[in-house]
Amino acid sequence: MNEISPKLQNQIAQFQQLQQQLQSVLSQKFRLEAQLREAQMTVEELGKSPDKVIIYKSVGSLLIKASDKTSVLKEVEEDKETLEIRIKTLDRQEKSLREKYQVMQDQLSKALGSGAAPAPIDEN
Repeated sequence: MNEISPKLQNQIAQFQQLQQQLQSVLSQKFRLEAQLREAQMTVEELGKSPDKVIIYKSVGSLLIKASDKTSVLKEVEEDKETLEIRIKTLDRQEKSLREKYQVMQDQLSKALGSGAAPAPIDEN
């Protein structure tokens, strides 16, 4: 096998970094989506509960009695909105990284002269 040029070695290193970035974004997105589902379930349950229900909220490692349902519901809905925005941002990053990944994958496949392309990144 021919020795790989320094330029190609650099491209391979960049490709590996891109893979790691994409995996990191996907991992963050997965974690935030789980938090979003939890927030959505919380909003649903709070909506079903009576106004005078006693609610506790987590503050650090403590559970504190909340003053009223409305304030807790508002807080959870704000957290939910924040999570949705962060997920949209990660979606855009993922799309951009996937496009770069595909371009680099094609370039490396051509440069290496083989039909075998590096393995694609899983969505999860």
